[in-house]
Amino acid sequence: MGNGMVKVVTGARRCGKTFLLFELFEKHLRAQGVDDDHIIEIALDDLMYARYRDPLSLYDYVKSRIVNRSEPYYVLLDEVQYAISDKELRSDEPPQLYGVLNGLLRMRNVDVYVTGSNSKMLSTDVMTQFRGRGDEIRVRPLSFAEFMQAYEGDVQHGWAEYVMFGGMPLTLSMKTDEQKSLYLKNLFAETYLKDIVARNGLRRSQELDDLVDVLASSIGALTNPPKIKATFDSMLHSRISANTIMQYIEYLEEAFVIEEARRFDVKGRKYIGSPKKYYFEDMGLRNARLGFRQIEQTHIMENIVYNELRMRGFNVDVGVVEQRGTNEGKPYRKQLEVDFVANLGNWRYYIQSAYQLPTPEKVAQEKASLLRIDDSFQKIILVRDVVKPVRDEHGILTMSVYDFLLDPDGLAA
Repeated sequence: MGNGMVKVVTGARRCGKTFLLFELFEKHLRAQGVDDDHIIEIALDDLMYARYRDPLSLYDYVKSRIVNRSEPYYVLLDEVQYAISDKELRSDEPPQLYGVLNGLLRMRNVDVYVTGSNSKMLSTDVMTQFRGRGDEIRVRPLSFAEFMQAYEGDVQHGWAEYVMFGGMPLTLSMKTDEQKSLYLKNLFAETYLKDIVARNGLRRSQELDDLVDVLASSIGALTNPPKIKATFDSMLHSRISANTIMQYIEYLEEAFVIEEARRFDVKGRKYIGSPKKYYFEDMGLRNARLGFRQIEQTHIMENIVYNELRMRGFNVDVGVVEQRGTNEGKPYRKQLEVDFVANLGNWRYYIQSAYQLPTPEKVAQEKASLLRIDDSFQKIILVRDVVKPVRDEHGILTMSVYDFLLDPDGLAA
């Protein structure tokens, strides 16, 4: 509060941005003694406020509400992408809305908060269009720890529920699986996909639908537009181009439906361009898209671990470690994968999401890449079972995914 910046609250539709701003934050303001007439709130996705989707009308209205320049006012604007036109999106010039927000910042008694559900119009512009006076606050669906604060049951049953229906907040108020399933299916189809189609003027939405299905079926798998195109050619008999696939993936990322993880050569300390992995922002939405038919525990756990690391502020890459040797006198080399290389400031963790370690061979497989990393950063294997954290003679820590997810300091175990 009061830091002289536009607070930009970003995240997927229905993940809790509006509740954070219009319920929790307003309650906080009133508890601090702020009068109602000093809180200016406008929900631009509400037809009642449609006239303020014009940036100049919005600016005039907000200024008319600020009648005392010596007292603080709080401006709360919800879903501000509605005040950015399609023509402005296609232009190289910044949207007029950004000038409005910068103008409000020059009124020193005004503190500005906005929410939005499209990263192209907000996240990527926070530091550029607001001239260093933008502060992004990313809201995500409920983490497992947040989910368990409201779930009435033990951690194993909570995990089963979370794996199936994810962390969209409204699902916690629903009593039956049928209600949750229908809500998530409709949310994906009627809100997310329709928003993407309308915002980007897509004429052939079936290709977008098919792409979502392909990505949802392959979480945790390396892929790229040419590989996806091959799937379209062979299985869907579609002539979609690799460039179109790449564009549609960008639309899904901008709508906070998926995120990409790039590959990083750990020893070479460089990024590898392609292929990449794509993870879904919420498991319930991903499962709903597939009709709750593909509940692969190993891949879903990997996705949940990725989301948790991102929620904690880590930059997350897929690690690659090269192994060289000889086999029957012939030299060989192959790439071993580290599920996640997580970086935050001076901290780095190498993490394997193993789900289960039923045999010594599986243990050796999961440790193989970690043993070939010769730096001193923490190396961790996460398993779904309830186990006591244990560190082997090489310093590799094996721990339960429950401990990792429920304890924000669990990585320091």
